[in-house]
Amino acid sequence: SFNAPHDPYQVPDAYYDPMRARGLEPAAAAHFAMCKNIDDNVGRLLGHLERLGIDDNTIVVFLTDNGAAGRAAQYYNAGMRGWKTSTHEGGTRVPLFIRWPAAGWNAAIIEELAEHVDFYPTLADLAGVPMVDGPPVDGVSLRPLIEGNAADWPERILFTHNPLDETNRYPGAVRTPRYRLVCRIDGPQAGSQASNRDHTRSDWMLFDMKYDPGETTNIAAKHPDIVAELAALYEEWIDDVSAKGVRRWPIQVGHSAHNPVVLHASQAFFEAPVAFQVGGFAYDWLTHWSDLSGEISFELDVQQAGYYGLEIAYTCEPEDAGSILVVTAGEASASVTVPAFAAVEIDLPNRDEASNIRYRNREWGKLPIGKLFLPEGEIVIRMNAQKIAGGNVMDFKHLSLALQ
Repeated sequence: SFNAPHDPYQVPDAYYDPMRARGLEPAAAAHFAMCKNIDDNVGRLLGHLERLGIDDNTIVVFLTDNGAAGRAAQYYNAGMRGWKTSTHEGGTRVPLFIRWPAAGWNAAIIEELAEHVDFYPTLADLAGVPMVDGPPVDGVSLRPLIEGNAADWPERILFTHNPLDETNRYPGAVRTPRYRLVCRIDGPQAGSQASNRDHTRSDWMLFDMKYDPGETTNIAAKHPDIVAELAALYEEWIDDVSAKGVRRWPIQVGHSAHNPVVLHASQAFFEAPVAFQVGGFAYDWLTHWSDLSGEISFELDVQQAGYYGLEIAYTCEPEDAGSILVVTAGEASASVTVPAFAAVEIDLPNRDEASNIRYRNREWGKLPIGKLFLPEGEIVIRMNAQKIAGGNVMDFKHLSLALQ
């Protein structure tokens, strides 16, 4: 998978300059330049498969993870309403291409509804392998559609939900071949920058996707029976998928094939006053550790018991040096005095100067802490300050665990 097109807006001049020459503002120019870069790299991938002699019998799937981002959507969103994080069509509908020359498929455009949950049964079907026992599978194999055998294809109903936190029920949507029912929460990024705000939800809106694919006219008042039917199905679905609650899976450590494991700041649980440097992006770090009540922790699933070496990536300004950091896991603990490692910013070729503060990197110091014995099974590893020497224990980037 590619992580582009996405912020931070970093792309080589050869791709960026032609887009800027078209009059696009910097962020949008970078976005579309990334699209061109992806196009070239998909070509490189297909060419490499051909050189290896395996292109004929390799299944290649191309899709994206959500609708267009806000700025790019202002230039092109295929006439759809909404963009990334929205539960309108423009926030969730994405392109899908499947290529398998050996199958002898004829090129075709498929109109029937499909969803990401269909990939597991589809690829298992194409590969001729059984699906493993486990929870019920919501998806279906798309093979009949791909091979032109869709005469008995069922009229599916698909659901969309934007999880703002572990408990919210909305925003959400229901999609049938004819209609789209949408419940919205307004706010920045289609409401997704807020925590649970179910109390601010909109009424259900209904759109006829056959005659109004841009969702311009809400026809809910004309079809209350359809609204009631689809809304009831959504409530039944959200009850089902949230019946056991939502939690982050503990991070597995102790696999010989993946050792060490790096636990990033964005994967941590933390207690105030500890907070993200900006807002919790994958390239962010934790800071503001100014009080003994602060804590950083990770939930682990230890696959192999043993001693694990610990090392953190951090920065600490000279005036803050000398805090004592204690790391515990169950009954085991290790401590270290945090030395100074002044932050040195690394210049990033970000094209969107106005948001440079969000996209930063720096040189990180490495501080070994010793080793802890971790028993097999689930355990929480915690980092606390026993003493705070200045205004901030440290800026924390990641914790590395290496099975000894």
